[in-house]
Amino acid sequence: MASWQMFHDEAPELADRVRARFAANTHHVLGTLRADGTPRLSGTEVHFWGDDVVAGSMWQARKALDLQRDPRCAVHANPSDRHMVGGDAKFDAHAEEVTGAEHAAFYESLGGPDGTEGPPADESHLFRFDLRQVILTEVNPDAGTLTVNLWQPGEGVRQMTRT
Repeated sequence: MASWQMFHDEAPELADRVRARFAANTHHVLGTLRADGTPRLSGTEVHFWGDDVVAGSMWQARKALDLQRDPRCAVHANPSDRHMVGGDAKFDAHAEEVTGAEHAAFYESLGGPDGTEGPPADESHLFRFDLRQVILTEVNPDAGTLTVNLWQPGEGVRQMTRT
């Protein structure tokens, strides 16, 4: 399994930059596959927890049912505005549902000192992402270039620049 930690170990600078893009906003976009194979886009929150990157879901939400049936997915960081400062970050992954004590431990870890966060009141899903590739795309308008940084497990980072 290619955890976030594995990505960070193989490409620390890129991992830090991608994580910063996810940390810049709370809400991101999760792409899953419906039963008929068509794509479904859903809002999601992404969390970095231990060695992993994870996302939760309301109980029996369509996106959770999609991931239980077919784990292939993509997560795209919210670009926030047209300038995309820091680049456009996304990853492709296979989702693995986290259950039992590990599920409870994650939600307990969200508890803040002011009591505003913590375990959900109802049942919920939690998915860990097995990374297949991570991409950070940056536009340099002064140079008129687009730079794509692509990481895949065990292959390091490839960088492609286009004009």
